[in-house]
Amino acid sequence: MTPAQAPAPSAAFGDWHGGQVTARALCVLCPNPSPMTLDGTNTWVLLEPGSTEAIVIDPGPLDEGHLQSVLRAVSARGARVAQTILTHGHADHAEGAGRFAELSGAPTRAVGRGHDDLAHGDVVTAGGLELRVVATPGHTSDSLSFALAADHALLTGDTVLGRGTTVVAHPDGELAAYLASLERIAHLTGDGEVTAILPGHGPVVPDAAAMVAFYRLHRAERLEQVRQALADGAAAAPDVVQAVVERVYADVPREVWPAAAMSVAAQLDYLSARS
Repeated sequence: MTPAQAPAPSAAFGDWHGGQVTARALCVLCPNPSPMTLDGTNTWVLLEPGSTEAIVIDPGPLDEGHLQSVLRAVSARGARVAQTILTHGHADHAEGAGRFAELSGAPTRAVGRGHDDLAHGDVVTAGGLELRVVATPGHTSDSLSFALAADHALLTGDTVLGRGTTVVAHPDGELAAYLASLERIAHLTGDGEVTAILPGHGPVVPDAAAMVAFYRLHRAERLEQVRQALADGAAAAPDVVQAVVERVYADVPREVWPAAAMSVAAQLDYLSARS
């Protein structure tokens, strides 16, 4: 079987710096690059042209310099932060939310982890801008995406990245939910509502349909590789997860093996529930 090929990223590593990417979406890139965060965390400032009320998606880690950069970007456009919204609760997206609320004076909205502010299908508005909440659990149980219909874009947090693939963060993340979320996004791309993805890490994805198709095929391939690893002896290993990681993710840098282990654990749970 020929492995699924990912669409070429819109910017190579080191060439993505954020900036204005649609009429309504500006990315302020956090300076926290790593193997897990890629170029860094994308903090999104959403603003209807001519409006003075902005929505900020994912203020990022507790990095005072970055939080101030986000506020300056909003102020430079003659606006204020009306709401801050979290795609999920991981620290690289949400750790700075409390401090950002202090700095901006704006409320923070999310789902789970002490929040019950948003639900699938809700519409968030600010200054004429409309965002529709799309529940996309799987990477984490609280993962949300946001459809910006006016720009035919979907802000996906860590559900779909701008480069590479994401982690199903077991035990909070769950593979069946993640596969269902990819199907939900595929429907949005299929009917033309979403043509571009604005991810939580990495560059903008200009062909959302192609990237989601790759993600779905990649997940199917990984499941088959895990099944084969189990059949080849990993099932009898003292540490089954590690044995599968060593076989299936041998070509992946070792610094991301801990993340791969979470995805493997999620895949083993998924296969066990269907055996």
